Amino acid sequence: MNDHLTKKTDKIKRFSESVKRRAGLYSDLAKMDDKKTAQSLRALIKAPDPGRKITKIGFIIFWIPEPIGITNAIGAPMILAGKYLERVYNGATISDIGHETKNMVTTIKDFKEATF
Repeated sequence: MNDHLTKKTDKIKRFSESVKRRAGLYSDLAKMDDKKTAQSLRALIKAPDPGRKITKIGFIIFWIPEPIGITNAIGAPMILAGKYLERVYNGATISDIGHETKNMVTTIKDFKEATF
């Protein structure tokens, strides 16, 4: 029984160390100052989010008061297309990945403290 717990603890420690290294790597990658590398990684650091933009424009067009209802016919499909693009397109940046990795590290720490 004790041997089984030791194996599980070692596995969690290795996973935790791996996550910490990955979080450090992502943080360092986001802070790069090399001009050429920074230009090539700009899309990853500031990723566009077309789905959210289309949804916002669709809501604006949808709520424009108009007696004929043409804006409703244009706005509603734009809202739906934006919601679809939000699901399909991943607008995550390197900093988002770093934040999620840090959250995973805290979850692992909480688990380790609660278990032992």
